[in-house]
Amino acid sequence: MNRFIKLVNFELSRFMKIYIALIVLTGLIQLTGVFVTANSFMAEADRMIYEQGMSQAQFIEQYGAMTFLNFAKSLWFVGPIAICAAALLFYVFMIWYRDWFGKNTFIYRLLMLPTARLNVFLAKAASIMLMVLGLVSIQLILLTLENAVFKWIVPVDLRVDMTLGQIVKWDYLSIIIPQTFTEFILYYGAGFMFVSVMFTALLIERSFGWKGLLLGAGYTAIAALVMLSPLLMIAFTGQYDLYPLETLGLEIGLGIVITAVSVWMGHYLLTKKITV
Repeated sequence: MNRFIKLVNFELSRFMKIYIALIVLTGLIQLTGVFVTANSFMAEADRMIYEQGMSQAQFIEQYGAMTFLNFAKSLWFVGPIAICAAALLFYVFMIWYRDWFGKNTFIYRLLMLPTARLNVFLAKAASIMLMVLGLVSIQLILLTLENAVFKWIVPVDLRVDMTLGQIVKWDYLSIIIPQTFTEFILYYGAGFMFVSVMFTALLIERSFGWKGLLLGAGYTAIAALVMLSPLLMIAFTGQYDLYPLETLGLEIGLGIVITAVSVWMGHYLLTKKITV
């Protein structure tokens, strides 16, 4: 366990500069966005009320009171989240390829460490998941701060207040920030499954060269088809023989099987196909 933790810490440290840059970028853009969005609304309110002679009640009736979602729906808020998601998705691939294409082919030194090669696979997957959870935690802190700034700029008469709990229930935020422990396990379990499948596909490509590229793509496609098979059967047959809870249970079972197979195949490839 101690060696596994050291591997996770090592993987995190290799991406830490970019990771911190993503956090700083997200904070700067979103906080700037709160100021811009809220001040833009207030400028319009001032223009209509003080210059056009519209009453506050008429302004609210015509334009509506501002809520935090006016900001959350903007590119100021969504953009940094999309950038972070794209960066981590890209890193799912680079976390392996940089070890092969670095100056000293670092993968061979990594696999010669006195620890099970499965730990290398799991440490890389764990580091990805920890970085995702870290960004989600930072986003929760930022949401609290941004909501406070929003309330500071927009007077109470021109806004509709929302609690943090109400904000995170909105649209895609309810997926990024699950509302219950069960949802957390489901959403982030699916994320771990995705990472495991991608890792295994990458190792297949590394093990078999150009043929591995097709095999890896094929493995990813098969995993996706297996995972979606209950929904595809419903779509093609038009029959819904299972209750929603039974469908969910089947999807969970398939997800566990796919994850277990991916981890086993990754371990097998690292042990038997990639030699040092």
